[in-house]
Amino acid sequence: MIIVMGAGAAQKEIRTVIARIKALGYTPHPIFGKERTVIGAIGDERGKIVLQRLESLPGVERVVPILKPYKLASREVKPERTVIRIAPGVTVGDRQLLIIAGPCTVESEAQMIETALAVKKAGAHVLRGGAWKPRTSPYAFLGLELKGLKILRKAGDRAGMPIVTEVMNPADVALIAEYSDILQVGARNVQNFSLLKRIGKSKRPILLKRGMMTTITEYLMSAEYCLSAGSRQVILCERGIRTFEDATRNTLDLSAIPVLKERTHLPVIVDPSHATGAARLVPPMAYAAVAAGADGLMIEVHPTPEKALSDGPQSLTFAKFADTMATLRPFIAAAGRTL
Repeated sequence: MIIVMGAGAAQKEIRTVIARIKALGYTPHPIFGKERTVIGAIGDERGKIVLQRLESLPGVERVVPILKPYKLASREVKPERTVIRIAPGVTVGDRQLLIIAGPCTVESEAQMIETALAVKKAGAHVLRGGAWKPRTSPYAFLGLELKGLKILRKAGDRAGMPIVTEVMNPADVALIAEYSDILQVGARNVQNFSLLKRIGKSKRPILLKRGMMTTITEYLMSAEYCLSAGSRQVILCERGIRTFEDATRNTLDLSAIPVLKERTHLPVIVDPSHATGAARLVPPMAYAAVAAGADGLMIEVHPTPEKALSDGPQSLTFAKFADTMATLRPFIAAAGRTL
């Protein structure tokens, strides 16, 4: 249920409603908007009719059932867009188009520092790199783990950039949160509910990638796990879904961008690298994603893609990334955004 407070509701009235929600056995999730406060009451749906009684409390305008299965992620609870501040001058969800760039895998300190400086110069805001790598084969390179995480942090600091890396194990959330500015949940873990609940308790923004076989509703339910655990900083990332088509690594579902924007207040970015699996296809799909309304892009970049330990064929060289950023600018301007 949503408890909509009146425009002039006092803090004391809001606190009273929150206390009453708790007393009824539900968890309150207050969302403070520009004009009014909305309080989501989350819990067992079977007895939610008791929440209707809150309509009689001072300051309450109305009590409304949330119809969507995803409650806190829905625009019923929060009609205005969520803007997430990642670092000073770096946001996602507003006019700024967030650009995340870097290699699939952290391979060495020299590789990461060289990449960080190059992508920052070309206009990227956030440095990406995998320290722990989920791979289909147990014999593939699985990452440098903690050593790689420390290298990524050092490279980000050298370039003056926040960093993002993937978390695979709930037990590693606290450790990785010490170093990384954004915690990524990969496509393979989108329904790892233990991880989603644990990562939702962290204080870091969460980058949640769509699963290869995940519907929009299932995807938003995964975001709901993070939100219900306490997070208010979830970034959705469309990275392609698995279809019968084999000309590309995955099929980039550009229609997911406007659909998600209709259904949720959370920012939506696109990863054209994993979607296509081919470097030559990344620039046109990046342009298309911006035109479709994406709030940001996540692009793989490597100093020598032909030598990359992971995902070399889909990684852009420094020169190609700089060229892509330059040709992207008219699309950014046409979409009413800035870098």
